[in-house]
Amino acid sequence: MDKQTQTELEAAAFRRLRDHLAERSDVQNIDMMNLAGFCRNCLSRWYQEAANEKGIDMSKDEGREAFYGMPFSQWKEKYQTEANEAQKAAFETSHSK
Repeated sequence: MDKQTQTELEAAAFRRLRDHLAERSDVQNIDMMNLAGFCRNCLSRWYQEAANEKGIDMSKDEGREAFYGMPFSQWKEKYQTEANEAQKAAFETSHSK
């Protein structure tokens, strides 16, 4: 497989993951962090960092908006719930290493 095809396939997989997570707004970022060690914010930061590495000036907020499809504050208001004690405890356990 040539590099261009590989890049196109990776980009398509990323877009599919982004779209899947947009459809699954019931899945909270803290649950993703607890189970997988990354969340939507991580993905948006990686997107921003990749843009910056290519010389594209992109802020944290712009990266989040590109990933979430809306300003992060709007997404939080619409979809994010307060983490419960079990979620917070699991986060502390999984990220205290």
